[in-house]
Amino acid sequence: MTADTPHRPETIAAGALGYEDAGSGAIIPPIQPSTTYVRDPDNAYRRGRVYARADNPTFDPAAQTITALEGGADTLLFASGMAAATAVFQALDPGDHVLMPEIMYWSFRNWLHGPAARWGLRVQGVDMSDTDAVRAAIRPGETKIVWVETPANPLWSVTDLAAVAEIAHAAGARLAVDSTVATPVHTRPLSLGADIVMHAATKYLNGHSDVVAGTLTAAVKDEFWSRVKAVQTQQGGILGSFEAWLLQRGLRTLFARVRWQSAAALDLAERLSAHPAVAAVLYPGLPGFPGHGVAAKQMQGGFGGMLSIRVKAGTEAAIATAANVRIWRRATSLGGVESLIEHRSSVEGPTSPIPGDLLRLSVGLEAVDDLYDDLDAALRAATAPAS
Repeated sequence: MTADTPHRPETIAAGALGYEDAGSGAIIPPIQPSTTYVRDPDNAYRRGRVYARADNPTFDPAAQTITALEGGADTLLFASGMAAATAVFQALDPGDHVLMPEIMYWSFRNWLHGPAARWGLRVQGVDMSDTDAVRAAIRPGETKIVWVETPANPLWSVTDLAAVAEIAHAAGARLAVDSTVATPVHTRPLSLGADIVMHAATKYLNGHSDVVAGTLTAAVKDEFWSRVKAVQTQQGGILGSFEAWLLQRGLRTLFARVRWQSAAALDLAERLSAHPAVAAVLYPGLPGFPGHGVAAKQMQGGFGGMLSIRVKAGTEAAIATAANVRIWRRATSLGGVESLIEHRSSVEGPTSPIPGDLLRLSVGLEAVDDLYDDLDAALRAATAPAS
């Protein structure tokens, strides 16, 4: 960032770091589809571009914007959140010990317990919301990565990042944080001691359900970061030019979208807490939620747009509720402008640890009253006594 670059995050995101094309004055960054770049006559690459798998000017606006928003040193763009997350662990050596949450994003949990473990990583699950449990599980000199997801999908449990960072660093481990749900609007994990922050950018960073992408941002560009970057370059898990451009476009409305979604999610959480068909509402913004105190300390300006409800009448009523909605969309993913509802245990299958009565809600940009009325009607229809 230059001296005249805006420093407030809303301005950084909305203005694409104040981008302006030197030649034309255009304010929208261009798409550069070229896969290769011309060498100088002496075979050097003084312009800094070699091949698009590692160097693509279309990546720069999104990567630089995310780096600035996170307060990091560098950002890499990946073809998906899974590609970004797995790159961190592929930069380790067989035999390394890693800690992960017991409840987290299902696909990545399966990868860690499956391919990562078969490759030779010693993978151990722990309740990351319990700082004492993390301290007991970590192995000084052996644990290399402590992976945290906060709030954690789909129970939205909250981890004290500053406390876990201290534990990890004392043991010689790095802290990597999946901050997809919090976004840099609400939490900046690097400022709390994390070494790497990951986003499934398909979700809130893009925000329009039209890009699959992932990002990693590092606090420092060290030897381990070079290994992560080598995984990305050598395995080719990169974005296409158009997808990188769409990600940057989405970032420009990040703060407006996420703040609306967070306020709407809190409103819905409070109303649904009093609903006769709802047994519990899981949302970090509710004072009675177990992680509320930590969330209030490390999440600024809101608690995110994700919540879950548990339906009193059980699994079948939860499935029927999802079947009866008209505005909410029955679809996987989260963080888009449209509100989504999903019965997670059905999606995850018979080995899922998620209760069958749970419905995951991703709050979009629709009118909050319409969202509540639609869900209220669906709950009542699903739990009405048979005539």
